[in-house]
Amino acid sequence: MRLAIISDIHGNLLALEAVLADIARRGADLTVNCGDLCTSPLWPRETFERLEALALPTVRGNHDRWIATLPLDKMSPALRCTHDALTPTQRAALGALPLTARPGPGVFMCHGTPTDDYTYLLEEQVDGQLMLSRAGHIAGRLEGIEAELILCGHSHNPQVVMAPGGRLVVNPGSVGCPNFADNPQVSLQNARAPHARYALATRQGGRWSIDLIALAYDWDAAAARARANGRHEWAQSYLEGRVDASAPSTSSKS
Repeated sequence: MRLAIISDIHGNLLALEAVLADIARRGADLTVNCGDLCTSPLWPRETFERLEALALPTVRGNHDRWIATLPLDKMSPALRCTHDALTPTQRAALGALPLTARPGPGVFMCHGTPTDDYTYLLEEQVDGQLMLSRAGHIAGRLEGIEAELILCGHSHNPQVVMAPGGRLVVNPGSVGCPNFADNPQVSLQNARAPHARYALATRQGGRWSIDLIALAYDWDAAAARARANGRHEWAQSYLEGRVDASAPSTSSKS
């Protein structure tokens, strides 16, 4: 059994296409999506339509929920851009995605935690930086969840962690958004690279092996799209995987 795990695409169609092509080359029995599909100043509607055609098992991210439910005056600029690019039916479809799913035997997936799409499963903020949580804290967030492989997203940090009870937890990282540039605390975000991230989980001999994959793609084109839409701080994120505190930033947690 081999699963391809994608998450946090954030409207970056070029990164998504690179990941899908790599999955096709390597082979997978099933591809699953851990949420946050469209929010960005890039290609929100095109990304939604590409994913809609694929019909992957998908859970709802916090941004998917916000697009469907937040008042316009509460949205960050990237959320508002995405809201305006999508049809009412598409926005409703994002909000209707399930909080959790079980895409295969012994496999559980969510975006944040099993009960909250906004709380990190594997990390917590320490002095503004995301750090791996203690095992007991992770166990508390997974209370009542029986699965041998647990998939999550939200933090954009690729991680493989063995939680108490022998439960393997995998965050594949972000397909298309190294750092969320509408975050008002950009200077505190973890340093990352601009690559498109995803994971492959392969079950053999009763155990899962995990490949965390970082792909080069045309991030210059993604940055050019962001600049064309007036979002220069996003362009820096796509090019360098970081955002300067001094860069123009407009306002959310990833």
